[in-house]
Amino acid sequence: MHTDLVAALDIGGTKIAGALVDGHGRILLRAQRPTPAREDGETVMRAVEEVVAELTGSPLWGSASAVGIGSAGPVDASTGTVSPVNVPGWRDYPLVDRVRAATGGLPVELIGDGVAITAAEHWQGAARGHDNALCMVVSTGVGGGLVLNGRLHPGPTGNAGHIGHISVELDGEPCACGSRGCVERIASGPNIARRALANGWQPGPDGDTSAAAVAEAARAGDPVAVASFARAAQALAAGIAATATLVEIDVAVIGGGVGKAGDVLFTPLRAALKTYATLSFVQRLEIVPAQMGTDAGLVGAAAAALTRRVGDAAEAGV
Repeated sequence: MHTDLVAALDIGGTKIAGALVDGHGRILLRAQRPTPAREDGETVMRAVEEVVAELTGSPLWGSASAVGIGSAGPVDASTGTVSPVNVPGWRDYPLVDRVRAATGGLPVELIGDGVAITAAEHWQGAARGHDNALCMVVSTGVGGGLVLNGRLHPGPTGNAGHIGHISVELDGEPCACGSRGCVERIASGPNIARRALANGWQPGPDGDTSAAAVAEAARAGDPVAVASFARAAQALAAGIAATATLVEIDVAVIGGGVGKAGDVLFTPLRAALKTYATLSFVQRLEIVPAQMGTDAGLVGAAAAALTRRVGDAAEAGV
């Protein structure tokens, strides 16, 4: 019997994934549905319930003791609600209550997707062994989370460490969040591609205008593609340095689709960091690629559930 088994949900604008995960971070059962992101809220919830039903139908389910959810945000762990930007049908949606009902009343821990990935990287990945870390997802958006003093630091609402919406260009372009010059507005995949196209980059014969195609062009030496990644790296470096100066992290882990660009991103990022991380206590800050891949959201949600279960047991004196 798996006495340390928990359920995990990873909810994003593209897919809703679920898993049963043991106390070593091993995924024992998976379920997944596409996210009907443009449908009404109840239709989205039905997809979540279908994933949950696959998990609860397993013979392993009887050992599950808690549920962790990593959701696209904003999330509000204090109220158990979510309002994902890319799922318009969910605004202040009572996700925790609905998942608790679907799982027969198990305790539910809600965190943002960036925080979930941080939990995974700290438990099993590139931030393992670091007491103070920033983990980032650089993809369609830019999210993140913090580990401070050896513990995940989600904050009161589950959104702490959301570095994508630090402003690094005070008079910069408007961001979807309502601010200006945010890291996300400069460094996300779509914005890397947008800037390259605006500056004259020409896609290949297949017409691919994604950030991955810009990265491929940069590796081939295209100067416009190189410049677009350099600008993204500068924005990331400024945000990382500001975070390190504020809370004294010693490693920044970069994941997500843009993070897969490799040296095209990491070489200018490490160079730019030297310009911004100038104080003695941040000069040794490391920048490393993420290790957990596509399972990070599930493993991180499971980590949150396991932490919740341990905390509940301690309060109960077990």
